[in-house]
Amino acid sequence: MPSDTRILIVDDHEDTLYALESALAPLGYQLGRATSGDEALKQVLRGQVGLLLLDVRMPGVSGLEVVRYMRRVEQTQHIPVILLTGFGADHELTTTAFRLGVADLVLKPVDPWALRTKVRYLYDAHRRHLALEREVRRLRALTGEHTETAAHPRPGLPHPDARVPTQRPMGAHAGELEKDRT
Repeated sequence: MPSDTRILIVDDHEDTLYALESALAPLGYQLGRATSGDEALKQVLRGQVGLLLLDVRMPGVSGLEVVRYMRRVEQTQHIPVILLTGFGADHELTTTAFRLGVADLVLKPVDPWALRTKVRYLYDAHRRHLALEREVRRLRALTGEHTETAAHPRPGLPHPDARVPTQRPMGAHAGELEKDRT
């Protein structure tokens, strides 16, 4: 994950944004802020967001609508989201949030220590996940160069396991092979 990746804090109340920024500042991560669901979506789609702290109830686009949209877009569907609510525990909200793949649902006012612990874990896990994906892509690119020769085995050499049938050359169909035999 690039070093300019940040944690995006989204709430329609300035005092809540300030409190959340103050709670997360000791972690040393880059923080961003948005005051609406629309603004949050724009920032997330621009990239460089590694975790989203998102208020559930906001005017316009709600936090749940932001998550629904993010989960439909490939580039944003794996960004961890912590939903924040000041309206108490609600079974329907909890069920909906977790069905959408939200990492956690936190009640306001938040416990700064607990929030820092959750954020550190989720943000670092997401960074490790992205680093592994980059490594897999790099290794696939390296092995892709060598698989071209492996896809065309030398004729006359049987597979080490005698139970494996002889492979047809790539692109050959059964009819083409029959013509070659005659």
